[in-house]
Amino acid sequence: MGLARLLGGAVVNADAMQCYRDLRVLTARPSVADEAAVPHFLYGVRAAAEPANAAWWRGAALQVLERTETPILCGGTGMYLAALLKGIADVPEPGEAARAEARGLLAEIGAPALHERLMSVDPETGAKLQPGDSQRLARAWEVWRGTGHGLAYWQARQPPGLTGWRAKMVLLDPPRDVLRDAIEARFAAMLAAGAVEEVQKLLALGLDSALPLMRAHGVPELAAYLRGDIDLAEAGRRAVLATHQYTKRQGTWFRHQKLVGGADMQTIHARIDASAQFSESFYADLVNFVSGQG
Repeated sequence: MGLARLLGGAVVNADAMQCYRDLRVLTARPSVADEAAVPHFLYGVRAAAEPANAAWWRGAALQVLERTETPILCGGTGMYLAALLKGIADVPEPGEAARAEARGLLAEIGAPALHERLMSVDPETGAKLQPGDSQRLARAWEVWRGTGHGLAYWQARQPPGLTGWRAKMVLLDPPRDVLRDAIEARFAAMLAAGAVEEVQKLLALGLDSALPLMRAHGVPELAAYLRGDIDLAEAGRRAVLATHQYTKRQGTWFRHQKLVGGADMQTIHARIDASAQFSESFYADLVNFVSGQG
């Protein structure tokens, strides 16, 4: 928000869960006051029943870029950022029957077994996926079943990436102990702000458990609490652990990517204190880098 004010820019959501409107608290979406203070785009624009994906987000982001001089993409969904900057394959719609089959198989046999089946019919795609990555495995299966070709086939025909823009990337990578404490504090704040009630309303919609928002961090754990399977303290412990494990995978992914190259790529390691305020020297370095002076 500080950069948006300084540079006359807008904050553009690049977080897959914050695209949905149903869980403002649990997905840590900007507050109503924050959204009013500077321009924000692509926050809370999808219903939980409307699954978002990288192709949809890229198209929506490109529309925002057309009318925004300085877009500040903010969020940790690496696949979305990669889709925008590097391009994404134009995969045909596989159809609801293929999608239902993929979800059914995932629920029936589990992710590792689905990975084995995928390897037998589409080894090129299967070799790129982890046996426990249920969401991507289901997507790969539905594409193979619905289009007659695997994801790897379509990805090989990927169009060019983003043109006409100079992209700079800043990776916030605080120490693990600091991050773990921040995750615990944030989840406690979410509970105080009504996260349980949010999940209760979401569950009342009776949605397919395979939908992306139904697997957002905190939803399965608080759902278990609402069913009476565990107490709230255990739900919090599990949610914090799941989030921490995700941040480790996320950090590894970003450190091995080259979304923008050469002098336009910079990683800034930031120590973020409990109040989530940057030091003046860090902020000055950030401003200089983004504005082209550093």
